[in-house]
Amino acid sequence: MSAAPTAGLVRQATAGAAVRISGSILVIIAVAALLGPSLSSHDYFSMNLAERLESPTLDNERFFGTDDLGRDLFVRTMSGTRVTLLVAIVASFVSLVLGVAYGAAAGYAGGKVDAFMMRIVDALYALPFIFLVILLMVAFERNFLLIFVAIGAINWLDMARIVRGQTLALKEREFVAAARLIGVPPVMVVLRHIVPNLLGVVVVYVTLTIPQAILVESFLSFLGLGIQEPQTSLGALVNGGVSQMEHAPWALLIPAALLALILMSFNFLGDGLRDALDPRLEAR
Repeated sequence: MSAAPTAGLVRQATAGAAVRISGSILVIIAVAALLGPSLSSHDYFSMNLAERLESPTLDNERFFGTDDLGRDLFVRTMSGTRVTLLVAIVASFVSLVLGVAYGAAAGYAGGKVDAFMMRIVDALYALPFIFLVILLMVAFERNFLLIFVAIGAINWLDMARIVRGQTLALKEREFVAAARLIGVPPVMVVLRHIVPNLLGVVVVYVTLTIPQAILVESFLSFLGLGIQEPQTSLGALVNGGVSQMEHAPWALLIPAALLALILMSFNFLGDGLRDALDPRLEAR
């Protein structure tokens, strides 16, 4: 067996293992986030100042200890994980819809329309979006919907560029030319022939943009501009744990470690899917 096929097999096996392990970790975290709070004898809101800053213990089901208000950190961490994953997935869906629609339209139109649409993207790239997001959060009420829209508005530009490049290549394929020749409307050509052939690239890129959305949400929450009390997220928990780091390091380390695990799992999942689905890797 030659070196190239052997390297391809090793790469595919490694990619498959990365996808399985990362996917399993994310499924376990998601299930724990959904079911964990309901399985605990403690609730999300109850405060007990007599039990504030208790260290993690199996006694009284204080698996992650308590915070500075005596609230159970296990329940709050699982609930915060749920919120973080929800914000990231919905924000990524917003960027997916915007990016695919805009990129496919620009790539299929081509010519001056494509050039004009991509210059708009270039102009938006020059804007300091994180500062715009902060201004939005300050000017309007801080709620889930605004966070979804704000984070999605940051990520859709990269998606549009990637989809546009793939569309430029796909529209020259024989099946697209045949559809145009028989009079299929441009919108239907894009929906039936272009978009379905983009799914592989899009799925891979979405798994890589979810960590970006998680980081943006965590950054906003860490600054106090994201998820607000009584709700919480991993970024908000890390923010709260920083002030208690000397007296209760678990209040910082546990949500920070879980956040890092989620980010690494999504990154490994995206890398594994990219290696498994990118046909160019087999030819190297």
